[in-house]
Amino acid sequence: MKLEPKEQLGKYPILREIGSGATSRVYLARDPFADREVAIKVFLFDSHADPHSERMLHKAFVAEASLAGKLNHPHIVDILDAVVEPDHSYLVMEYVPGKTLEAHADVSTLLPLNKVVEIIFKCIRALEYAFQHGVIHRDIKPGNILLSQYGETKVGDFGASFQQRLGHETTQITGVGSPAYMSPEQVRMEALTHQTDIYSLGVTMYRLLTGRLPYQASTQAALTYAILNAVPPHPATLRPDLPALLDQIVMKAINKDPKERYKSWLDFGKDLSQAFVSLRLAGESISESEKFNKLREFPFFEDFNDVALWEMVRIGSWKTVTAGTPLIREGEEGDSFYLLVDGEVKVTLSGKPLASLKPGACFGEILYFTERVQRRTTTVTTGSDATVIEFRADALRAATDACQVGFNKGCMRVLVDRLAQSHERITRAA
Repeated sequence: MKLEPKEQLGKYPILREIGSGATSRVYLARDPFADREVAIKVFLFDSHADPHSERMLHKAFVAEASLAGKLNHPHIVDILDAVVEPDHSYLVMEYVPGKTLEAHADVSTLLPLNKVVEIIFKCIRALEYAFQHGVIHRDIKPGNILLSQYGETKVGDFGASFQQRLGHETTQITGVGSPAYMSPEQVRMEALTHQTDIYSLGVTMYRLLTGRLPYQASTQAALTYAILNAVPPHPATLRPDLPALLDQIVMKAINKDPKERYKSWLDFGKDLSQAFVSLRLAGESISESEKFNKLREFPFFEDFNDVALWEMVRIGSWKTVTAGTPLIREGEEGDSFYLLVDGEVKVTLSGKPLASLKPGACFGEILYFTERVQRRTTTVTTGSDATVIEFRADALRAATDACQVGFNKGCMRVLVDRLAQSHERITRAA
């Protein structure tokens, strides 16, 4: 079933199609009585589908339709009406012009930290409200959270939900949910509580902060194994400038053991409120777009595509330091790599000057390739007020292949250039 503009669905004139999936189409329509635009989700029941799939789709429709008029919250998409016709069924929903958070789940399109915290906090309030009304969402992910063109957050798509009634059996819809965001207990098909939504929102937060999922897997079986057994890298590994509190909040939310996870939405919200305060105290800093453009100027990054360069922006820790500050000390252990953005640094060996580095130069990269912490062979001190970026070895090793390839090529060019300079100095001395 596909509707065209000016066709009628019940009392609703269709304006245009605004979305589609394997089991539904979504249309923008007009409610002539309320004089407003609405979104209509038409469920595509396939008469040739296997009985199990058809039952699941009907259950998803019933689950979502049963919430019509029940969840009235500023951060939940309103379900206004549910209609069952002989050949199709549809839901009439509040129309939210904007995009889902999928648009901000890639390393090159991430939102500012304070906006991510604001969005997750509003989701917490919405899902706590739903839970108080006996509803567990069961499919929280960026694609089911809308960000309106006015910056408002709305949780939608409750088709995988079931209503929990204390003292009664609950009918669970098996096989639903988005695998990468499923909690371990959901993967094991155990009885679920609101803590499964806390886990999924934690994974969503991880993705919005880093542009990555906690677990990287190429097959469904590998992903399932990882969710149940693997230890995910901390978000701060992928984005070292991430405040420690946000890192801790995410890791607690996605703990495999529900006993170690947040016990309630209230607890989750309290910790996130503290993050709001920390971010406000931190004040304004250089925007990430400015960081991106600055890195694009340097020859070191010429082999990086935009996505890989955005990843370097995320995993680098930007620091402004005063003149005379030692960044690397001879004999100390370390494995970080540094890039000079502004200012000047001096390189010495046993107190004797070796070189003076200008913006775009890098230092400390050799120990990255040893794959273990070793002692520095030189001292590097700022010769003026300077801005540097520190890239930790563990963050680089956890980066995508494209990012690591670009980094390796950049380092190779640096080494070739240094060899050429050394050869020139030797030739002149001779």
